[in-house]
Amino acid sequence: VQLQESGGGSVQSGGSLRLSCVASGVAGSKWCRGWFRQAPGKEREGVAVIDSDGVTTYADSAKGRFAISRDIAKNTVFLQMNNLQPEDTAMYYCAAETSVGSCHALEAPDFVDWGQGTQVTVSS
Repeated sequence: VQLQESGGGSVQSGGSLRLSCVASGVAGSKWCRGWFRQAPGKEREGVAVIDSDGVTTYADSAKGRFAISRDIAKNTVFLQMNNLQPEDTAMYYCAAETSVGSCHALEAPDFVDWGQGTQVTVSS
């Protein structure tokens, strides 16, 4: 699966951004797609995932502010991010897994395919 992210940018604290992840080469009816982020000097962390049944999981840091959604016809997953804060500054990556089993644990090693990332910068 090839993944292409877009939608990153620079916003002020309290602002919003909507990230998109378009997938190509998708095969099979069961899949999981996730958003991860990595700030300089920190480990990559899971933000949110959605699977082929529409089930979602969020990291505590994303609950109430971020929303993950999908457009199956367009093979696209979105991450709507509201009330962004400086600590949300990171490179955001889209990831894909062809099974659903463990993807809701939000662990990066469970995902096989990765996009190149899109930068999100939030200033105070």
